[in-house]
Amino acid sequence: MNITRLLQKLKLRYGRQETVIRTLREMGVRIGARCRVYTTNFGSEPWLIRIGDHVCISNDVTFVNHDLTYPFQDRYASLTAFGRIVIEDNCQIGVGATILPGVTIGPNAIVGACSVVTKDVPPNSVVAGNPARVIATMEEYERKCVAGHIDIPEDPAQARRALETHFWGEKDGSA
Repeated sequence: MNITRLLQKLKLRYGRQETVIRTLREMGVRIGARCRVYTTNFGSEPWLIRIGDHVCISNDVTFVNHDLTYPFQDRYASLTAFGRIVIEDNCQIGVGATILPGVTIGPNAIVGACSVVTKDVPPNSVVAGNPARVIATMEEYERKCVAGHIDIPEDPAQARRALETHFWGEKDGSA
């Protein structure tokens, strides 16, 4: 790994969000406004990735912009297979997901944790699994989220107490 790539990885891993977004743009990723990015895995062709506005990309998401052609290279020395990846506006990509070449994730979509996205994700949908498939509409998922909502105070100590009480029935945090 050359020094430039190493510095980019460090900025992506430890930088503030402004630094992360600026570094991604320097690497060639086209990225919109109000995005949150927590991964460093943009592959060897980051310029083939486009990310819309208001997108959250969680930890350990992997972008793969090329396909497997090595077994054929004895017959076709320069055979390659590349594909772009597009994530449209207002999406969230869950922890550990893998996005393969040629995929477009439609607007207002969620990709579940550890999913492998092998084909386009329709707008307004939630996908999960390996391979990823539609498991809910955004409307259905929103209803589920609202139904399970817990009011959490902004103060971290109060937030901890509220969550412990909700999930463990404890008022003082003792077991």
